[in-house]
Amino acid sequence: MPEPDKHQQIIDAAVRVFARRGYHSARVADIAHEAGIASGTIYLYFETKGDILVTLFREKIGGFVADVRKAIAGEPDALAKLRRLIRLHFQILERDPALAEVIQVELRQGQKFFRGASSAEVGDYFNVIASVLEEGVASGVFRHDLPVKTATRALFGAMDQMATSWVLGKRTYKLADAADALGDMFLLGLAAKP
Repeated sequence: MPEPDKHQQIIDAAVRVFARRGYHSARVADIAHEAGIASGTIYLYFETKGDILVTLFREKIGGFVADVRKAIAGEPDALAKLRRLIRLHFQILERDPALAEVIQVELRQGQKFFRGASSAEVGDYFNVIASVLEEGVASGVFRHDLPVKTATRALFGAMDQMATSWVLGKRTYKLADAADALGDMFLLGLAAKP
């Protein structure tokens, strides 16, 4: 009978192997070796290497979204929530460079991934961002005609691109140090004050 800790052991090993070798070059045997289990044991938990990747994404992003949702709930207003969300996005990736590599690089190899297996998880994260923006509109902190859907995608896109650049740049600087600058640009715009 499958054991819950073995499942997590396999997922954690897969993150390390996919980050180190790349998803396409990694073999199930590599994941088993990294996890310290027999190759056949993996098939008690997962049907294919692709199944491991999808499960890894769903579980890690599900936890990521839950952590962000919980953390921003304690913030006093939409401005503070948005700034906290941006900082957390960067800090969570920074704390686990192997996971950042998998999310920012390896998952992008399959063009249909974000439209298929992971669309619910990505959608949940977009909903968190949108809810903060909607709260800001309702409270009058953000402009009343804010296109929430566009703003949600723009903010996610900016955070995502910065994280990808950080990963591809071999993580030579602290990603979280960029959080305030991105928050300022997003919240204040680029125009000079009159």
